[in-house]
Order: sequence, then structure tokens, then C-alpha cells
Amino acid sequence: MAPRTYLEDILVAHRRRVASDHRDLDALEAEASLAPAPRGFRSALANAARQGLAVVAEVKRRSPSKGDLDPGLDPADLAGRYAAGGAACLSVLTDVEFFGGSPDDLVAARAACALPVLRKDFTLAPADVCDARLMGADAVLLIAAALDDAELAGLSGLAGELGLDALVEVHDEDELERALATGARLVGVNQRDLTTFEVDHDRAVRLAEGIPADVVAVAESGVRHAEDAVRLASAGYDAVLVGETLVRSADRAAAVASLRGAPVGQRRAAAGSERR
Repeated sequence: MAPRTYLEDILVAHRRRVASDHRDLDALEAEASLAPAPRGFRSALANAARQGLAVVAEVKRRSPSKGDLDPGLDPADLAGRYAAGGAACLSVLTDVEFFGGSPDDLVAARAACALPVLRKDFTLAPADVCDARLMGADAVLLIAAALDDAELAGLSGLAGELGLDALVEVHDEDELERALATGARLVGVNQRDLTTFEVDHDRAVRLAEGIPADVVAVAESGVRHAEDAVRLASAGYDAVLVGETLVRSADRAAAVASLRGAPVGQRRAAAGSERR
């Protein structure tokens, strides 16, 4: 029998947590709907991309494949440095068991700056979306590989009802088709294979031409330096989401600045619409 993959291990743990959550969903949705208004994650990226490639800078303590990156980081200080470097948005890991993050990291990072924040976690159930809104997130991550079509559509719809943007993450053409079928307007192409955690630096470029022009496109993982950022911008990506490279940098503000601003190339035109 083949050993379980990183993704399978993570999903088993998260689905176990979902099964043990017996909170009243109607009450949770009602509470979430009263939380302070989100800052607008997708719109921040779209606006920034008009001036060149935007950066979503990630607060990330560790990863299952690389181990500790900076387990003692100060999320507020890091968020401030990212903002000073010109990041358009933040991404904050809130998974405790596998990534060493927490909801407190998101709260602290968001309070330290004016940038919109993505809750980077394994969103599997409506309560996860509500929790994201309650902790102050402006967007949630929906991983196509972890969700069936009904779950993807349902969670995306709930996010919209609560005023959150949904970054739908895909890894191949089939997942991209599924994301677009749900009406996704914010798509992330993760160059890291979630079964092996290996990075394919050509994956995002291959998938770019399948992303309509009116969808905000984000390339995730494997962005190591300015040359990678320029290549992804040329392929038509509006933004790159970068974690490890920034967290490991000695000057995090300068690292953000070095990745942003490359001219964004054209993707195929969506029927009857302009790029923006």
C-alpha cells in the first residue's frame, strides 16, 4: 500500500475536526454577518496589477515539507515590513498542526497594517468560512483538490454572502475548469504538487492561457527571485503569492519590493469583456 501523501494526512486531520464541530451553523452565520466589513482582497489585487505585478506576502512559520522557516516570527512586525515593501495583500497560515500558524497570527497581522488578508487554511465546511470572517479575514482559500463540485460551489457562495472573496486554488486544467464552472473570479495556480509537495516552475505558465481575462490570476509557490516574478507577470498573472522566499529573507521589505511591479501580460480575452 502506498504511503499517504501530505495532502491526505492534512485532510484527514481537518475533516476529523469538522466532524467534531457541533456549533449551530445558523447562529454562526448570523454572527459572522455582523463582523466588521472586509477590506476587499480581489479588488486590491486588481487595482495593484494595473501598475504591475502585485505581491501577496505570506506569514508562514513552517511547512510540512520544509520544516521550520521562522517559528518565532512576530506576525505584526512581519506584516508591517511586507506593507512597507509594497505588498498588495497578506496571506496568513492559520493551520496549527501542520504549519504552526494560528488565528491569532491573522488577527495580529491584519491589525498591524491596512492590507486585506487571506486566511490560508484548509477550508472544508461552512463553519470554516464563518470562522474566517469572525477572525477578520478578507478572503478564504478554497482548494479544488480538497473539495468536490458541490462543496466548492457551496463554500464559494457562502463566502460571497458573508462579503469574503474566495481564492480558488487549482493545480491542473481539470481543476481550473471546475473552478471557472463555479464562477470563480479569483483563481490561484499552485505550482506545488499537494501530493508530493514538489514544485513545478512551469505549471503556472502552462495554465495561464486557460484563465479568462476578467479573472484575477495569482501564481502560488516556487517564486524564488525577480526573474520568476517577471516570467509569471509576462504569462498574464496579476499577482504572486510568496511565503518561504520572503520569510527566509534578511530584508523582507526589500524582498517584497524586488518581486513586484513587472508589467502584466495579456491573457485570452473573455467573451464580451475587457481585461478589467
